[in-house]
Amino acid sequence: MSIFSLPQKPDELVLVFDIGSSSVKAALFYVRDSGVPKIITSIREPIILEDKVDISRFLFLTTKALETVTDKIYKKGLGAPSRIFCIFSSPWHISQTRIINLQKDTPFTFTTKLADSLIQNEVSLLKEDYLKKYPHVGDTLRLIELKNIKITLNGYETTTPLNKKAKELEMTIFISMSEEQVCKKIEETVAKKFHFKEIKFSTFTMASFAVVRDMYAHKENFLLINVGGEITDISMIKNNTLRESTSFPLGINFMIRDIASSMDCSLSEAKSLLSLFKDGHASDTTIKSIEPVIKKLKSEWLVSFQSSLANLSSDISIPALVYITVDKDLADFFAEIIKTEQFNQYTLTEAKFQIVFLNIGNLNSIAVVDKDAIFNAFLTIDSVYINRFLR
Repeated sequence: MSIFSLPQKPDELVLVFDIGSSSVKAALFYVRDSGVPKIITSIREPIILEDKVDISRFLFLTTKALETVTDKIYKKGLGAPSRIFCIFSSPWHISQTRIINLQKDTPFTFTTKLADSLIQNEVSLLKEDYLKKYPHVGDTLRLIELKNIKITLNGYETTTPLNKKAKELEMTIFISMSEEQVCKKIEETVAKKFHFKEIKFSTFTMASFAVVRDMYAHKENFLLINVGGEITDISMIKNNTLRESTSFPLGINFMIRDIASSMDCSLSEAKSLLSLFKDGHASDTTIKSIEPVIKKLKSEWLVSFQSSLANLSSDISIPALVYITVDKDLADFFAEIIKTEQFNQYTLTEAKFQIVFLNIGNLNSIAVVDKDAIFNAFLTIDSVYINRFLR
């Protein structure tokens, strides 16, 4: 080593949990200055699927899956993480992009105090709106994420607004909240094995937006779709800005439940039938009975999807480029759904849709996955997102 070389800072070991509506996942990884994290182990535990969704029961089952994942990571004995993160997908958070406008006749100075006041007002308004829709929640929402996306002064975007004067201010911010009882359950469960005072919570909406935006910097307009177990999330990005997000309560599990009901079979049998059908391994008799059910389910998903797009669009067109995250064994199945003529001719879109699934094919260059870890698109995106603001 040269006498002029500085000692290299050791890589930081970090643990991330990804909590969705069909599974709980975790990865232990090294944060690296190169921006490419090294995932040394990963675990995925499915959340037990039941006939009906009861929120209290659903939280209990999710917590049990988290206990299993935490225990497995701990027993591997690969080292104590210096930080722990938890990334939520729906339905574990509410998120919204808010645009703050301030105009005055005389110039004013942009200060931290002014920004904080405007932002806290938006946080209060979002909480108030949510509690009006869901009064049973009570005043128990925890702010988990607050990101400044863009600031413009007098119509010009700036990354250094502090102490500058202007007559017009526009701030685009992203706010996420979660129920306090959900956050506490996670903290208590993880603390049984890893004794941390604080877990940093975030959302897959923001993580996937930040990572995809950086990966495809030349693409300014696109949709992000995450097909979960119970819910499908959609985010619209215009001019590299996360404009709006929405969701509808139809994920993979609604298909399994409907097949079970229509075919008069158990949920596990329905899951097997869906798998056989999509892989082309079902018998002719099975195909004849299940095909009409699948066709109906595809149609229901598309109708909800198109309705969500209409709610997102207001007076602007929908981007034609679509990035999708979904469990890998169902990627081809959903590709078939969204590439139908009904989808491609949707009138609000800029052009015919271009579908890109976020998988090992396009994510393997942004993270290193050890042989003891299984590649998972969600955990890869999570680790890259965390790496980018820790280094």
